Amino acid sequence: MVFLYHDSKRYPNYANSWCFVSLAIVTLLSTTPHPSFAEKSSKSAANLIDSCWRWNSNWASNRQELALCSVGFAGKMTNNVGSHVTFYQVTDPSDNALHPNPGTLRYGATMIKGKKWITFQRDMRIKLDKPLLISSFTAIDGRGANIHIAGNACLTVFKASNIIIHGLRIHHCRSQPPSSVMGPDGKPFPVGQVDGDAVRLITASKVWIDHNTFYECEDGLLDVTRGSTDITISNNWFRDQDKVMLLGHDDGYVRDKNMRVTLVYNHFGPNCNQRMPRIRYGYAHVVNNLYRKWSQYAIGGSMNPSVKSEANLFIAPKRGNKEVTWRKVSNSIGSKSSWKFRSVGDIFENEASFLQTSLPVAGVMPQYKRIQSFLVAHAKAVRSLTRSSGALKCTKTSRC
Repeated sequence: MVFLYHDSKRYPNYANSWCFVSLAIVTLLSTTPHPSFAEKSSKSAANLIDSCWRWNSNWASNRQELALCSVGFAGKMTNNVGSHVTFYQVTDPSDNALHPNPGTLRYGATMIKGKKWITFQRDMRIKLDKPLLISSFTAIDGRGANIHIAGNACLTVFKASNIIIHGLRIHHCRSQPPSSVMGPDGKPFPVGQVDGDAVRLITASKVWIDHNTFYECEDGLLDVTRGSTDITISNNWFRDQDKVMLLGHDDGYVRDKNMRVTLVYNHFGPNCNQRMPRIRYGYAHVVNNLYRKWSQYAIGGSMNPSVKSEANLFIAPKRGNKEVTWRKVSNSIGSKSSWKFRSVGDIFENEASFLQTSLPVAGVMPQYKRIQSFLVAHAKAVRSLTRSSGALKCTKTSRC
């Protein structure tokens, strides 16, 4: 059986949800945030994303509320909500790459046109036959179930926008040979050789990746490449991986100069080696994240990227490299002195260090619009802010 609906008479909670979301949009832009879950429980600094929705024990009937809680370059995900959203429930963990069956994740992500909000009927482990290409205006919401995407192919966003990926456990992704899959809007699509990444963003925009757990993939955990921009990566747990996150396709892809990425409230480690992130050309605001050791480096890059590292907690390994940063200098681009790597309010433990440029702080400001901006907490609060990083364990009848 497949649940596919947007009938307000049969499903009044979802009709009420859109009324609630419409009111919330106005409220969000004119008032201060709701008291946070963290403040209520421990009187610590607020995780502004979680404080926006986790207080609500009736979240399962108001799922679209989540879309208004994102911060950073993705902005608010208002294009993912509305009265014409199709609510689709995954009931079948199987997968057919070219002929997806109703009830499967691939069917919801590719065959349903327009705005769709995808949830899961129960706990399940999904082994994808081939990479899953996610259509624009798709929210994949794993809250209330224990969802693993693991053991073979994983997720790709190709030339798509307005996408939420929330509450999944993605791991043990494997490389894939060239193939054909069902693509966005129900059209077959050829896919070339694919590395074993958990999530790949290719020429994507306005994507929010929140509260997922990533680990042990063949290549990397998250790639943002080929002109992708306006991305927020928040509340995720990245662990047990060599190459964690790549921002920017390669040194010759100049279009990545327009890339803008926010990384906030993420937990890196244990057992992460490098690329947290590695960035080319573009801009990254790395803020209020927890780094639990590294082997090679934590934040690095090439082609003169701009990085503002703000109020993070860096815990260096007891032995080995204590330096947070790594930079590959190209003779055609300039020396290390022309880079824009700036640390503001970070805390360094176990003799961690950050080699920054002499550029004034104003030279690496994120220049957020009002709807993207958020308050940065003191780095002393990072342990508390990231305590719930990763896919949440919650039921549909209680707070997450």
